[in-house]
This record gives sequence, C-alpha cells and structure tokens, in this order.
Amino acid sequence: MRSTFAGLNTMVRGINMNQLSQQTVGHNITNADTDGYSRQSVNLGATRAQEHGSVYGNVLVGTGVDALSLTRARDIYADRQYWSENSPKSYYEARAKEYDKLEAIFNDTVEGIESALGDFFKSWQTLSVYASDSSARVSVLEHGKVFADKIHSTAKELQEQIEANYEDIRMNVGKVNEMLENMVELNKSIMGAEATGASANDLRDQRDLLVDSISSFVNVNVYESNDGMYSLVSNGVSLVNGINHLTLEMSAPIANADYGINDYSILIKEAQIAYQPLSGSLKAEMDAIEEDKSYIDQLSNMAAFMLSDLNEQHQQGHGIDTTRTAGTNFFGDSNTQYVWDADTKSLKYTKYTESLDTIGYNYTVKENKNYKEGEPNYYYVEAALDETKGTVAKDPTDSTKELKDVTMKKIEIINTLALNTQLTAPNGQLLIAASGYGYKLGDDGKPYAQTPGGDKETNGIVENNEGDGANSVLVETLFNLDMTKTPKYDKEATAAANEAKRAIGSISLNAYYNKAMTELGSNAEAMDAKVKAQDEVVSQIIEWRETTAGVNWNEELTNMIMFQQGFSACSRCLTTMDEMLDRLINSTGVVGR
Repeated sequence: MRSTFAGLNTMVRGINMNQLSQQTVGHNITNADTDGYSRQSVNLGATRAQEHGSVYGNVLVGTGVDALSLTRARDIYADRQYWSENSPKSYYEARAKEYDKLEAIFNDTVEGIESALGDFFKSWQTLSVYASDSSARVSVLEHGKVFADKIHSTAKELQEQIEANYEDIRMNVGKVNEMLENMVELNKSIMGAEATGASANDLRDQRDLLVDSISSFVNVNVYESNDGMYSLVSNGVSLVNGINHLTLEMSAPIANADYGINDYSILIKEAQIAYQPLSGSLKAEMDAIEEDKSYIDQLSNMAAFMLSDLNEQHQQGHGIDTTRTAGTNFFGDSNTQYVWDADTKSLKYTKYTESLDTIGYNYTVKENKNYKEGEPNYYYVEAALDETKGTVAKDPTDSTKELKDVTMKKIEIINTLALNTQLTAPNGQLLIAASGYGYKLGDDGKPYAQTPGGDKETNGIVENNEGDGANSVLVETLFNLDMTKTPKYDKEATAAANEAKRAIGSISLNAYYNKAMTELGSNAEAMDAKVKAQDEVVSQIIEWRETTAGVNWNEELTNMIMFQQGFSACSRCLTTMDEMLDRLINSTGVVGR
C-alpha cells in the first residue's frame, strides 16, 4: 500500500515538472522577439530515494523528479566582448555622421568656398588684362565679397554644429543618468529576489540590456559581486557601485572668445571633477567639436592670409582715380595694418587715427625676392608704411592703451574679412590697386636707389599712370604661390624657414584649401571603413550571443511536444494507479459474500 502511494506521489511530481517545463517553453516562445531576452530552461533532478527491504537486503526506490533551478542561457564572455566592442562601434558611427555634416557644409559640388575662391582668382586675372575696365573692377569687388561671405557662412555653420553637438551631449548625459539610476534599482530588485536562492532571470536580462545601452554612450567595464549586483566602471570612475551611482552633468558655460562660442565639459556632480569617456557616442561628439574648431582655424588662416598677404600686395600698387591712390587695404579697415606674426602664429593689427593711404608709403627698389641661383637678377618696387606720419589709435575702452600689435581671435579674423568700405563707396572700384610701379636704370644697369623724401622721378621710381594691371598680376600670383618652390621672404631661405611666414604655411592658398578638403574626404572615407569593419565584429559577437541566449523555435517546439508527452504519460500512469487503488480498496477484502 505504501509503495502504491509512493508511486502516486512520483507521478504527481512528474506531472508538475512537465507542466513547469511546458510553462517555461511557453515563456521562451512568447519572448522570442523581446530585446535582451535569454532562453530559460528548467534543470531537473531525481528526488531522494526511499529505502525498501528485499530478499537480498534493502534497496533504494526512486521517488520521482523535482526542479533544481530555473536558469537562463547566457554567455558572460560574449556579453563582455559585446560591451567592449559596442562602444567603439557607436563612436565610429557618430563620427561618420559628423563627417557627413562637415561634407555638407563644405559642399563644393555646388557654389562653395572652392568655387568662390576660383572666381575671385579669375576676376584678378581679368583685371590684369583689362585694368582700366570698370566692369572688371566691379567684378573683383563682387567676387571678393562672395568669397568673404562664403567664409563667414561656413564658419557660422561650424559654430552652429558645435552648439548642436553640445546640446546632444547634454541630452545624452541625461539619458545616461536615467540608465544609471535604473541600474541601481535593478541591482536592488535582483538582490532581493535572489535572497532566497532563486535566480531573477528576467530582471537580469533587463539589466544586461541596460548595460548594452550604456555601452553605446561610454566605455564600461562590468563587475558582478557575490550578492549578484553589478558595478560599472568607466575610465577609472565607478559610475555604479551596487546600490549607489554617480551623476553626470554639464559644466557652466565657458566663454571661448577664439571661436565665438560657449564651451562645456562633462562633470561628476558629486565630486565636481571632469569626466572624459574613452569611447562611445559621448566621446565622438566631444571629438567632433574639436574637429569643427580645427576647420574654423583653417578658415581663419585663409582669412588671415587675405588680410595680411593680399592686403600687403594690394598696398604696393595704385588706383586709377585722380590722385592715383596707393596704400589701401582690399579687405578690412582702411585705418588698420594687418600683419601675420611668425613667432606667435597669429594675426595682429595696428590701428591708426588716419587711413593708411593718408599716412603714406615710402617706395623702395629691391632685388628679386624670388631669386633663384643661375637666373638673372630682376628688381621690384616695394612700399613700406611710413609710421612716423601716423598716430596709433587708442583703445576706446581704455584710453591709456594703444591699439598696436593687438592679437586677433580666430572668429574675429573671419568676421573682419570684408571689403574695404573705401572700395565699396561710389566710384570706389577706381581705388583698386591694379596698377604697379616701375623703375629707371642707371648708367651701371642697376635701378636708382630711393632716398627717403626724394623725388620719385629722380630716384628711379616711375609711377605708371595707365591701368597697366601690373599689380593685379602679382595679386593673382598669391593664389598659387607655393613657398616650397619660390621662397618669398628670403632668397637664401628654405621652404621650412618660410613655413611660419604666412598663415597658410608654405603651400599656396588653393593648395591649402584643397589639402583641407582632401583630408576631410579621406577621413570621412576612413571612418566609413571603420564603421563597416566594426559592424562585422559586433555582428559576429551578436551571433555568438544569439547562439547561446536566443530562442530557437524548432528546439522549443520539440521540447513542447516532449514535455506534453511526458505530462500525458504521467497522467495516464496516474490514472492506472488510481484504477488499481480503486480495485484494491473497493473490490477486494470483502469476506462472506
């Protein structure tokens, strides 16, 4: 009788365990498409056997099956590999998007900076041939204005992109903080649920999915304590430590006068120290801001070249107005002298109370500045500002301070790049210094040397009153003047020695811009290749994870049939035992019938 009841109990356990397994299969199937879900399974084990006597001694009779645990299929090594590779994947993807934006800003397939620069150069070429033609002069002004406007608008778009990136960082910092808070709550829930020895599989899935998301923003290392709680460490900072977490925040705005923007940094709120991620989308946006600034630097250098070198050359010629005006700036203020400082690599200005052409220039015959050994010497006329005639202006904000050798900010240089108002005034196009100066040779075949205050005619300098376009030729030469081939400032100097003499270095203006655009295209292409390569790496890891944790429909349906048949078999066996007991109790042992 005892054996019969033990058998019934065994079948009941079998029914219960098959039912539990079927429920688990159903849970797997219904969550097959749930993000982060891990396949679960019931680990079964035989229950403790009962001891029974026999002819040859006691025997142990099995009492059925019971659930040892309900576990999820998860490969922690695959998880750690995914978290490690997901951060650079997000970094590359974010950087690739930033390069797409930069290429849209510098879009030279339409009328961009390259087109404006080319048209400006061509207008000077035309002026060198038709120096007296009013339409050719107006064309130079118009194309100069278009070029300056393109520099301005491009710099403005870069500033806006920097501001947008900072706003994105602010939003993403908020998302990370929310996820860190959720991580702490899940840690608490998991610790409480597993205090009795159970495994909080679904909560653990949610927590691992949360780590997946966090790893897309910042690089993280995950550590699990003995009580089942996660700690998240990023670049040496414990963002989550069990039931505690740190909070990220944006710093107060830091005015950046160089670029005309406000800079921000990411801080650990509790300690007020800077936090710098090593990878992820936050790092990508921070790097993108620095790269945007570098392009503002390059635009600033192009503007500085125009304000210093092009203005310098323009000052060497004279207009075709009545007074043959000389010493004017093409870009910038009429009263300001712009000079590139080779030592500090910055553009400086000196402002005078009178215009440069009023202060006056001394013209001197000099030797060939493009000297090459073996070639005949030739001479050129160079004008130098007579500073003894001018008064340096005072700073309107500080009357004790002179506006001399003032270093200009990057964005200030760009904003200063505008046509001289003298040239844009009525008949101002006549002041464009397209015409140049000549000289007279002495009996020895060399030009007269000019003496200070001397008469130009008697000292060899000859002003050409016709619109000869000689200075236009020299201006247009600046666009393609490569200092690596024709040292300008010192006939004995090498290209390396001349590198710092100009804002754009030793290469030509056209080459400088083309080099920047070539680097942009190359960097964008390289980043796209990195995105593709990293996608393949992460895809392999995801496949690796799915092999372990993913729900396989064929396998689950097979298990469902198997557990269903097991349930049916146990039920049928239980029915048979019930019939046996009914026969034993109700149909036997009746005496005297």
